[in-house]
Amino acid sequence: MPGKRISDIRITPDNITVLKELGLLQDLAGTWKGKGFNLIARPDFHDQTDLYLQLNQTRETLKFTPIGSSIPNRGFGQDDIELFGLTYLQQISDAGLDGALHIEPGIWITQPPTTFPPESATPPSQLVARMGTIPHGNSLLAEGIATPFTGPPVLTTPGSQYSFSLFPSFNSTPFAAPPTGPGIVFNAAGSSEKLTAPTVPAPPFPQYDVTVPIGPIPPGPFNPPFTLNTRTPFDTTPTEPPLPANINGVPMQDVINDPILLLQKDIEKLAADGYTFEGTALNIATTTPLTFLKNANSGAAGPTVPVTVPQFGGGIENIQFLAGESPVVGGKTQLQENAQTAIVYATFWIEKVTHKKTGHFFMQLQYAQMVVLDFPVFHLLHQTPPVYVNLGWPHISVATLKKSFS
Repeated sequence: MPGKRISDIRITPDNITVLKELGLLQDLAGTWKGKGFNLIARPDFHDQTDLYLQLNQTRETLKFTPIGSSIPNRGFGQDDIELFGLTYLQQISDAGLDGALHIEPGIWITQPPTTFPPESATPPSQLVARMGTIPHGNSLLAEGIATPFTGPPVLTTPGSQYSFSLFPSFNSTPFAAPPTGPGIVFNAAGSSEKLTAPTVPAPPFPQYDVTVPIGPIPPGPFNPPFTLNTRTPFDTTPTEPPLPANINGVPMQDVINDPILLLQKDIEKLAADGYTFEGTALNIATTTPLTFLKNANSGAAGPTVPVTVPQFGGGIENIQFLAGESPVVGGKTQLQENAQTAIVYATFWIEKVTHKKTGHFFMQLQYAQMVVLDFPVFHLLHQTPPVYVNLGWPHISVATLKKSFS
């Protein structure tokens, strides 16, 4: 049945109307500033070792600007729809050296329910999507749902590992990835690389173990003489200080395993100080369903749980350098990526934080994001015969930001 026709005459609405049409995204508008943590396992051809584990405490500015009009999408199988959105610019630097780590321009949008194809969210939830461009040579489209909430976000509660998040884990432990595994299976929260390594068809990676000093590793069954423990601050110029023993009371090993613990620590402190919470949770991903292990350190053979994210068509594009090439290894053609981004999923919590006694409130934005980089284990390719093992390497970013006057 025909519905609303969007006029070909484009008239810019007033700002109040634009914000109202943004629905659950409207509180994003403005500038947010704060700090966080970044963990990325990246390839390290220069040092002839399997990976470099880069760890950074971060400072961040994230600015959202409402788009001043609707965005018409013209339909063939149904009437036109209107999207509403905000542009954003994310800038992240190292908190110690103030060096640039990340810049990302992009857009968040809301989408109304549709019939062709059928996509909808049960009110008061809304369909949302994020489009982002990363200077390494990636672009992403992550779709999902915005849902209002009341109560402390991020914390572990009965039935939810992270309250109001669809995702049960933001764990850093590597995992098997195609073509050596049946598919990506994300490790459960609380897993450690040391305890998971025996379940993965690959050597252990001492970069994830803070008890192993950076630098040369003694030869062993999996460690040829050239192996190095390349982890921040290995070979940095200017030299960074050693990793702290803890961040805000969270032991560094726990931070490496599950950086989202830093967000939980922030919420625990605010709750203890008498604050309450309400807001909107944004759950998005570039693919669905996603499969997670139920039990820590159980390996890919352990019990799993699927997570389905609403509204789907997302994806990621990589420049050819990141995608790599397909040489013949051991008589077989094998894809070898430099560092191809395969999956992104994230939860953003837009939080109104109010003191129970005084009524004082402020706006806070927290997020946890998982980016999966695919590249092979380096030194196994130098064995005779070569052994090809492709792993998914987590790149995790978390931050707690407050809305700024500017």
